[in-house]
Amino acid sequence: MLKVHHIYKTFNKGTINEKKALRGLSLHLQPGEFVTVIGGNGAGKSTLLNMIAGVYPIDNGLIEIGGVDISRQPEHRRARYIGRVFQDPMRGTAAGMEIEENLALAYRRGMRRTLRWGVTNKERELYRKKLEILNLGLESRMNSKVGLLSGGQRQALTLLMATLIEPKLLLLDEHTAALDPKTAKTVLDLTEKIVVGNYLTALMVTHNMKDAIRLGNRLIMMHEGQIIYDVAGEEKKQLHVSDLLAKFEEASGGEFANDRMILS
Repeated sequence: MLKVHHIYKTFNKGTINEKKALRGLSLHLQPGEFVTVIGGNGAGKSTLLNMIAGVYPIDNGLIEIGGVDISRQPEHRRARYIGRVFQDPMRGTAAGMEIEENLALAYRRGMRRTLRWGVTNKERELYRKKLEILNLGLESRMNSKVGLLSGGQRQALTLLMATLIEPKLLLLDEHTAALDPKTAKTVLDLTEKIVVGNYLTALMVTHNMKDAIRLGNRLIMMHEGQIIYDVAGEEKKQLHVSDLLAKFEEASGGEFANDRMILS
């Protein structure tokens, strides 16, 4: 479902601020794989997601989704294949629009735009049923402005919007990092329910090692723009945080520098 082959990305090339973010990284995901991604600050995790989404162009390499070469496609053309949830709950929704209107925008993702506007009763019923899955009572508030919702409610809504039209690939970029622990757990439980229940292919960046081990069926660890550890299946299920720290030290030749990951 996803083929990333030998991609390179260097920012500020030829300057004193040159940063080699990705160094010939390759990653293949099969349909239905739920992959968690961990690594220290500057490891290239978010850069990888941005390269796939088309936020920045790659320097070299190949990116395919569902057998389609999207390496040089602009970000808006990739939207038909990709759903994405960002770290900031404010980024995935339009605060001044109603819940219903936000869902209507998501429902039309990848379609040709026309001057027609309106939500049919059939659509409205679909949105209501989807909102019920969240168990947040939003199905009875469909005409409320999204800006009135809490951060957790907005992130749950963003997750629903990203998967309303089933994407070939779902990108989750530390999508619970800005939430309090209780709300973060609620959103993660919803994530697992939606991804596993709909057999979605997903790539989830997280700084929480316990979440990385608990969720998904495959885990990759990144360091300095490369994948240094890739584990799946039963071996992943048996992992502990101490195992990941040891693997990092073994592969990188140094201690894990990211205090947030150790603390979490």
